[in-house]
Amino acid sequence: MTNESGNQEGAAEDHVDRLRRLWARELPDLNTEPMAILGRAFRLGNMVRPSIEATFAGFGLDRGEFDVISTLRRSGSPYRLTPTEMYALLMISSGGLTHRLDRLEKAGLIRREKSAKDGRSVQVALTDAGAVLAEQAFRTDMASELAFLDPLDAGEREVLAGLLRKLILGIEADLQQRDEERGEPSPGRRGQGEV
Repeated sequence: MTNESGNQEGAAEDHVDRLRRLWARELPDLNTEPMAILGRAFRLGNMVRPSIEATFAGFGLDRGEFDVISTLRRSGSPYRLTPTEMYALLMISSGGLTHRLDRLEKAGLIRREKSAKDGRSVQVALTDAGAVLAEQAFRTDMASELAFLDPLDAGEREVLAGLLRKLILGIEADLQQRDEERGEPSPGRRGQGEV
């Protein structure tokens, strides 16, 4: 049996359950089910963000800088991308990317090179130091984030990952359709800061 916030009777209440219970009292006709999923996803992101940011800060990086070097590192050898490819992968403005590239180049983690194919265009290349740092930071981050999953067993993690994938694919398809209906180019995915 579930209560007014959608929680199983007798189960421990979390912050979202308490909010839903209060809203159910104030607006009993309103379906607050989105809070049970999207509200928790938002809260989860806010709860783990400080730990993730502290991990990257320990390597002298902010989240945006890590996003750049990790994007280059996971692109595979020779760890080079054009700025246009990076805009598409990172979903940031050209000004935002330029600022990050300037800082990373100054730190010796990336370099800008003229394209061998077209001398007028530039490629962003990860230096050896940048590749090592990207891998070290990513390994440390994954170990730290894995600890957050301790309350779930392996089967629960797999089910949750599958459900989140299904939800995200559905939302991405909906957003893409909306972009197409408005005649806007669809970025293919939304959001940034992906490991």
